[in-house]
Amino acid sequence: MVSRDNPLWLQFWRDRKSNEFHQTSVNKYLVQFWPTLKIPYGSRIFVPLCGKSLDMLWLAEHGYQVIGVELSPIAVKAFFEENNLQPVKQRLDNFTLWSHGNISILCGDYFSLSQIQLGQIDTVYDRAALTALPEDIRILYVNHLRTIVSTTTNIFLLTTEDATDDNNRQQSHQIDEELISLYASNFEIRLAHSDILVEEHLCSPESSPLASTSKVYHLNSRTPRK
Repeated sequence: MVSRDNPLWLQFWRDRKSNEFHQTSVNKYLVQFWPTLKIPYGSRIFVPLCGKSLDMLWLAEHGYQVIGVELSPIAVKAFFEENNLQPVKQRLDNFTLWSHGNISILCGDYFSLSQIQLGQIDTVYDRAALTALPEDIRILYVNHLRTIVSTTTNIFLLTTEDATDDNNRQQSHQIDEELISLYASNFEIRLAHSDILVEEHLCSPESSPLASTSKVYHLNSRTPRK
């Protein structure tokens, strides 16, 4: 299947609007909390909807095999060019595989990705890919993920949630109910950390500040490793 938001996403990159969400540095929660997982060096890490995230560089530099999937060829090309990497490109069915060293990116539709194309994955690093999707697409995203990775694969999940109203702020230190509905049947969900970020409006002093909650989750598979 192809997500209904694919044309919008591709246009977003064509219009060079990625600065609205692209992080210009490695995610601080990745640096702080990834080592606590004690994932063996050399493990294969899957980064869905990876864009041109610098987090992939950090993971590769720390000894991991990184494989991302990204719909936009503009994003994939920008990742390698902006980091002065010379990739090897090859066609892989309905994807184009870009590779350099420990980093590979499959350029194509995530929902068309098969387990054979992806290969064995030890850990999924979801750096807000889930919460970037519309709510009605998220269950499709999670269901497809379960078909392309092993039942024993764990997930390191970063989310960003609105915390503007008081109710959302009160739940900032709780596991999000949507995550429970999406993952609890297959994973033990642990909230490792949460932060509330408040941003004042620059354009209007009368406007209320915007607030968001960033959370770090460890999702451990309920299927025991043999």
